[in-house]
Amino acid sequence: MAPTSETLTAERILVATEEVLRRHGPAKATVVDVARALGVSHGSVYRHFRTKAALREAVTKRWLDRTTEELAQVVAAADRDPEARLRDWLATLFEAKRRKAGHDPELFATYSVLAAEAGEAVSGHLTDLTDQLTRILRAGADAGTFTPEAPGTARAVFQATAHFHDPGYAHEWARPEAMTDFEAMLDLVVRGLRA
Repeated sequence: MAPTSETLTAERILVATEEVLRRHGPAKATVVDVARALGVSHGSVYRHFRTKAALREAVTKRWLDRTTEELAQVVAAADRDPEARLRDWLATLFEAKRRKAGHDPELFATYSVLAAEAGEAVSGHLTDLTDQLTRILRAGADAGTFTPEAPGTARAVFQATAHFHDPGYAHEWARPEAMTDFEAMLDLVVRGLRA
């Protein structure tokens, strides 16, 4: 094992873990593989992540957080019309998922497996996304654009649009008519929310 001159950080471990997962898949990737890729002992990795499950949870959370952060920028644009923000938020979510599925299918498949195991990371991600939607819908209700928000509306919108962000539908996102279907769904949702 070659010594490394860079300080071993949790972020370096997560980057290496992602590469190992891409190469080996979730069934065969080990902490020893990650340590080998970093040029350190597996004990060094365990000092940052106590278990293989904790490492897998952290790498899944990191992957999901990229989407959450991208969507947060849409939510933060408070000077924009709430309807435009809702449309942009759903379009950004769909594009982020399509990009992940299309540009790196091996890693997307790996994360689909990891997401099924990573209860807290996925649960937290879904809560974050629903909270973001709630903020947009509340702003729309306050502006008179949308009907006053009933409890559960954001969750209902999220579930109603699942076809365009749930990884279980990824095989359909590359179809030529996928964008047309997305636009039709978006118009329907927005019409249903208008005051």
